[in-house]
Amino acid sequence: MRKLSHILLSAVLLVSCRPEDGVHTLQLLTTNDVHGAWFDEEYVGGKSRNSLLAVNYYVDSVRKADGAGNVLLIDAGDCLQGDNASYYYNYVNTGTEHLFTRLASYMKYDAVTVGNHDVETGHAVYDRVARELKRNGIPFLAGNAIRNDNGKPYFQPYKLFRRAGLKVLVLGYTNANNPAWMDETLWSGMHFESLIPKVQVDVDKYTARLKPQVVIVSVHSATGEGNGKSLEGQGIDLYKTLKGVDFVVCSHDHREFRADNGHIAIINSGNRAKYLGHGELQVEIKHGKVAGKNISSGLIRVDKRKTDPQMKSAFKKDFEEVKAFSNKEIGALAMDLRTRDAYSGMCDYVNLIHSVCLKESGADVSIAAPLTYNGTVKAGVLIFNDLFTIYPFENQLYTLRMTGAEIKNYLEYSYDGWLAAPGGDHVLNIVQRNDPRNNQGGWSFVKRSYNFDSAAGINYTVDITKPAGERVVISGMADGHAFKPDAEYIVAMTSYRASGAGGLLTDGSGIPEKEIDSRIIHRYPEIRDIIYKYVEEYGLIDDTATYQEKRNGKWMFIPEDKASKGIADDLKLMF
Repeated sequence: MRKLSHILLSAVLLVSCRPEDGVHTLQLLTTNDVHGAWFDEEYVGGKSRNSLLAVNYYVDSVRKADGAGNVLLIDAGDCLQGDNASYYYNYVNTGTEHLFTRLASYMKYDAVTVGNHDVETGHAVYDRVARELKRNGIPFLAGNAIRNDNGKPYFQPYKLFRRAGLKVLVLGYTNANNPAWMDETLWSGMHFESLIPKVQVDVDKYTARLKPQVVIVSVHSATGEGNGKSLEGQGIDLYKTLKGVDFVVCSHDHREFRADNGHIAIINSGNRAKYLGHGELQVEIKHGKVAGKNISSGLIRVDKRKTDPQMKSAFKKDFEEVKAFSNKEIGALAMDLRTRDAYSGMCDYVNLIHSVCLKESGADVSIAAPLTYNGTVKAGVLIFNDLFTIYPFENQLYTLRMTGAEIKNYLEYSYDGWLAAPGGDHVLNIVQRNDPRNNQGGWSFVKRSYNFDSAAGINYTVDITKPAGERVVISGMADGHAFKPDAEYIVAMTSYRASGAGGLLTDGSGIPEKEIDSRIIHRYPEIRDIIYKYVEEYGLIDDTATYQEKRNGKWMFIPEDKASKGIADDLKLMF
């Protein structure tokens, strides 16, 4: 009872305490989309890389220079997925406090925002992490994830801090587009509201109640274009429209970006600990009230070699545990698997994924895309680490009912994004540009390659000389039976795709979004785990394990000579 009274008294003092006159300087440090880049070396080969170990060097430097009481450290989400370590502590070693919780506590994060890939880990993981973070005094924020039963936020919506002698209100929000990427079982019991107008409504409500001198909004939403059209990317929309907010911290699109206009700043530090976002706010207080503000924003490039030696030592045991797990031998591979081969037609890499999905589900047709942009798994011993190159995401396998016509239209939509219009200089739909995700020039796909789905279980051709919507001709099923547009087939695909992601089911097949759930027949385990079992069963992954014509079927780009040369030329530009 005494402890509760102390907490309540502290909260009252925090809300009511009047700031001293003078200029107060707050340092805001931000990370986002770290995706499990917690350790400074790879688990296989020992190559150095960016990590939170290096980020902490810079965080400590700022705290020592400006005083820890003048610094606020925030993460804008996607903490719990994307690396062997996060996978291991999500699903394998669940008997100890989650490694991310311990890292966040060690680094003294003030708040963490819920990302879409955090939600994708499932209730068992993110509910556990939310409880652990709370015990360590760190809120897991998502004010727009609303409970269905009582209309209240599922996660903590905000936290009030005392920093630089000021009351600082931090509000956090997850991506409003979450339902488009994952099955409802992963976010059961809640729904997600658009950040506009939700954030402004909350800012007005909490500001009126708590009377902060500084307001920071952290969103796991992409920077966006600022045109108000993207539910997935509302960062600049907020930057342009919010009133009474000093900083917008955005994320999700892995794009290093910062801007400020004297009244508000926006910061996106990219991904995987390459940069540390930095905002500085000088607040002039006169007679206990804000008389003026001066705001600036920037990005600090993180030198991956400057790791914090004390932090590295503190988590060495965890690294060794994940390393041993990653190097566990699980089978053998008879040939190299190159993910870039997927862009030119059938290949061993995608054939393996199709074979796994067809065998596990017994489906008539499998639909899959290359999920690693440019990776290679060498022939020889297969270790668990290789599975993260073959299948980097924690997607489940689903089966759905689709008609033959819907499958055909689905494939047309896929190849329309994959291929350039006929008669141009390129076969692949590529462009030369600066990529906002890495600020590098060069050739890249116009569309996202993880939406370049191909099919197995049927035989078909894709004519590069035909216009969009007229390229795909399906000649029959892989087993020799006829393929019928009006017949119904069982189709295997990822939970990501079965949730409508990429628009292939809705815009491509023409299936209304509200109808998709009724089409789902069965939900299977995560695809990486299914691949793991498949490798263990076969032992050696050779031509027979990756491809059987009567099971997988065959597809190709035609005319073969023209397609082969044109695609090879395009791939030379890209790689």
